[in-house]
Amino acid sequence: MPIYPDNIAKYIAQSLLSIEAIKINTENYFQWSAGISSPIYCDNRKLLSYPKIRSYIKNSLVLHITEYFSSSLEAIAGVATAGISYGTLVADSLELPFYYVRNEAKKHGLKNNVEGKKITKHQKVVVIEDLISTGRSALNACKSLQDVGANVLGVASIINYDLGVSKKNFSAAKIPLYSLCNFSVIFQEIANTDPKTAKKLQKWHYNLSAMAS
Repeated sequence: MPIYPDNIAKYIAQSLLSIEAIKINTENYFQWSAGISSPIYCDNRKLLSYPKIRSYIKNSLVLHITEYFSSSLEAIAGVATAGISYGTLVADSLELPFYYVRNEAKKHGLKNNVEGKKITKHQKVVVIEDLISTGRSALNACKSLQDVGANVLGVASIINYDLGVSKKNFSAAKIPLYSLCNFSVIFQEIANTDPKTAKKLQKWHYNLSAMAS
């Protein structure tokens, strides 16, 4: 596995911008699934179409997980839907069982919320999410895993918007969170080429974070 330099976050931010996975509209805001109106939208699913970037992120997640979480890690879980693809890639690299967690139990069949083989009691699991805004989707997945007996060691994500609300939510849940890239790095990359737009993004981010503190 290649060992990447300390600028993992910068590489990911530059990659997102180069493939236009990041969209910015400071006039007509995007509506996130979390219910937040935002001038920036990050479509991490686009990354999957670029093998070099996809491999880089997969390996970076593996590096972070093996560095920050217990060496006795027993399984990887992905948050449906965007966390499933990278969760599968990471689990395959680590040769670990993989689970995916629905945002709610199926209404038919076995009515499962957590998909995969039966989780053993206290099985040590790390959850993969593509992007953290409020953190509620990832934390709901953690709760679903805990409800079936898992010991959730933490969450690893590709992007973290670093909003005050997510910090409060993860702190309250006592779940560690590690992310490869965050808003400040993306902001800096945008500021390098478009300072005017970056200033608007910074103001939005400050006001939204202040509301949650």
